[in-house]
Amino acid sequence: MQDDIKKALAVLRVGGIILYPTDTIWGLGCDAENEEAVKRIYEIKKRTDSKSMLVLVDSPLRLEMYLEEIPEIAWDLVEQNDKPLTIVYPRAKNLAKNLLADDGSIGIRMVKEDFCQRLISRFQKPIVSTSANISGASSPSNFDDISQKIIDAVDYVVGYRQDDLSEAKPSSIIKLGLGGLFEIIRE
Repeated sequence: MQDDIKKALAVLRVGGIILYPTDTIWGLGCDAENEEAVKRIYEIKKRTDSKSMLVLVDSPLRLEMYLEEIPEIAWDLVEQNDKPLTIVYPRAKNLAKNLLADDGSIGIRMVKEDFCQRLISRFQKPIVSTSANISGASSPSNFDDISQKIIDAVDYVVGYRQDDLSEAKPSSIIKLGLGGLFEIIRE
């Protein structure tokens, strides 16, 4: 795992794209502050940039660096949820503009999985996470389901967990608004 983290960090630091296992499904990732890297992921996925992507963080402290305001309910959701949960927050800041939704919101998931935790902690920035598939195709539930076109398009493919054939699922998604409003997007 350490060798994979070292190699992935080298790629992320120069604006490259990685294919990596997350706490849910395999994802395409890059530096969430780098607009050119984000643009490249949209191109790999053949997806318009009007469909925003989410980012992964390693700690609650990192949330404060990338959000204007954190709705109070978010802290309860993060602390009490034992399954992967992506929260769509209003008013993001300090992230690549082409990563944000039209309303300025961003989906953020705080990861608890060991590989992602270590990678993000060492990178010290959020990492983009979007399913490792061409837009419109089904999300890969394990490494064997990833298209060769995706594998060939990235700068580094993480070796860790490639042999894990368990059926992974995407995270739940909740969109938070200001004033305590929320909407369940995916359970």
